[in-house]
Amino acid sequence: MEGIKDTSTLTFRKILGNGLTYEVPKFQRDYSWENEHWDDLWQDLEALYDDIETSHYMGYLVLQTSDQKTHRIIDGQQRITTMSLLIIAAIKKLKELVDKGIDADKNQLRKEQIQNSYIGYLDPVTLVPRNKLKLNRNNDKFYKTYIVPLEYIPQRGTNSSEKLMRGCFEWFFNKLSKRFTTGEELSSFIDKIVDKLFFTVITVGDELNAYKVFETLNARGVQLSSSDLLKNYLFSIVDSDGAHDEEFNQLETLWNEILSKLGSEKLPEFLRYYWNSRNKTTRKNDLFKTIKKSINSKEEVFSLLRELTHKADIFIALKNPNDELWNENKNARELIEELKLFGAKQPTSLLIAAYDKLKTPQFNKILKICSIIYFRYNIIGGLNPNDQEIVFNKIANFISTNSDFNKSDFETIYPKDDEFEIDFANKELRNTARNRRIIKYVLTKIENDISGTDYDVNSDRNSIEHIMPENPSEQWDVSDEEILRSKYRLGNLTLLEKSKNNNLKNVLFQEKQEVFRISEFKTTKKLATNYEEWNEDTIIRRQKEMAKRAKSIWKIQFN
Repeated sequence: MEGIKDTSTLTFRKILGNGLTYEVPKFQRDYSWENEHWDDLWQDLEALYDDIETSHYMGYLVLQTSDQKTHRIIDGQQRITTMSLLIIAAIKKLKELVDKGIDADKNQLRKEQIQNSYIGYLDPVTLVPRNKLKLNRNNDKFYKTYIVPLEYIPQRGTNSSEKLMRGCFEWFFNKLSKRFTTGEELSSFIDKIVDKLFFTVITVGDELNAYKVFETLNARGVQLSSSDLLKNYLFSIVDSDGAHDEEFNQLETLWNEILSKLGSEKLPEFLRYYWNSRNKTTRKNDLFKTIKKSINSKEEVFSLLRELTHKADIFIALKNPNDELWNENKNARELIEELKLFGAKQPTSLLIAAYDKLKTPQFNKILKICSIIYFRYNIIGGLNPNDQEIVFNKIANFISTNSDFNKSDFETIYPKDDEFEIDFANKELRNTARNRRIIKYVLTKIENDISGTDYDVNSDRNSIEHIMPENPSEQWDVSDEEILRSKYRLGNLTLLEKSKNNNLKNVLFQEKQEVFRISEFKTTKKLATNYEEWNEDTIIRRQKEMAKRAKSIWKIQFN
């Protein structure tokens, strides 16, 4: 994988018992594991100790180092911190046995050995801990002042993450106290689990390579917190400019507001759409590099985060037709529902810019254009979405700068009528949940155009009827090849009330015609009057007729 200095599978002993030091980046998120996480880990550890399991995989640990001595924990700090708290809880239990005079000499040796191997050592003169693990700016003081030296832990005046750290430490101390009565058993437990906990350790040389690792692994379905890396970079800029605590607190507030709206997994996706609404198109894998080149001052960081806070609301609303942002704009709600049905992501940067810079009628016009183009280009045409996104983003940049747009700029990604008509006339849509919703949308739009009605594309009253059944009986007298070529074509599908559709199933076309004749849908009534038989040729002819109408329904006039 590009940018990686080393990849290895290591036990916890080899990670923390190797004389190296580890540091949680200054602005990484605070400790956040809670009771359910501790309990899950404890059950896994007990299974290891009792030999029910031979090993336990702890996932990826992404480290950054320039000198092979100090490693920054880019991903995995929650797991490493929790294991550290558990081991300190074991050290406290050993200390308690020593204080009680129980096998004092041996337990003191056990305590010192575990302390030096996994936690660090106390300076014998100052009693200041030299820790293997340094936490972030909000957690480290509490960790090294109270938890590592086993000092009295304050109950008041602590923040939420410090309360969680104290809770974790005390929770594991209670579990260990109940499970083990001797120092020998306790030491055996620690000795056993550190050799049975495995991590996939990925070591990189700089933040840019770390971000590439995040994007690569996330693309493979391994969700790592690339948003933490973004935060650390942005906050480090402010730190290097000599910020004071109030500025950091304001940054934290802005960052947490963005995360509360989006969640950490959606932040990089949103950031890319926002960025492309104002700048030349940046690919997903180049986003972090581009931000590093463009954001270099405290003022730029604050400006970016304030913008993101505002634009996050738009991004969320564009994914949800029922968002309150559309309460006064029914037209926008319906068009956003269409784009959601299509799974349209490519217009997102454009729509963020359009909502922010254009008045409502112009924004709605952009929505309509996007919906029609996406239907022609993607749903029916199946063309390359990357080419389309570049055009959308270019128009977004123009809108961001000029608060206006030229409809003609969309022409390059608008499939011409003759191309669209041919594609529509040959379109098949397999029987999937998403396709059924799209089929219903298409059939309803055509019905509304023919009959002048306004049927709801989402109505539960209406269903899709396969005129030639998906699995016709022998009475249909059609070959298997004809069935395969015909059953999923749009020309073989029609709207029908659910109440009338329940009993049709595999009956012959002539019997279906009697039901079609009394349907409220004009497109379906025509099946009873315009066709004497139903076969592949009839389906092709009907779909060509539908295609001619479709090019007038999904149409943009550029002249």
